[in-house]
Amino acid sequence: MKKYLYDYIKEIDNLIESKKIKENDINDHLIKIGFFQHERYIHLVVTLFYCLFMFIFLGLGIIFWGFTIIGLILLIFVLFYIVHYFRLENGVQYLYKQYDKMKELL
Repeated sequence: MKKYLYDYIKEIDNLIESKKIKENDINDHLIKIGFFQHERYIHLVVTLFYCLFMFIFLGLGIIFWGFTIIGLILLIFVLFYIVHYFRLENGVQYLYKQYDKMKELL
């Protein structure tokens, strides 16, 4: 998803530089923004559930040390999900700025 998002951002930046913006390009851009927003929402939900289960297993680690190991494994997943979500969030916010530039050029 990261590669797809950043390739799309480059494509739109090139379109903005050429200043050949059409109404159809803006409508297509809004549709893509909606897709990326949905992806961002799904990743937020998944990240929150991983955090929830991580805290549950770390809390259960008081009862049995094996749960702590599972909690630490989930911590690794949470860290990777947070990095991925951060990139996705910044990419979508940049799409908003591109939309504003496209509207100005039209």
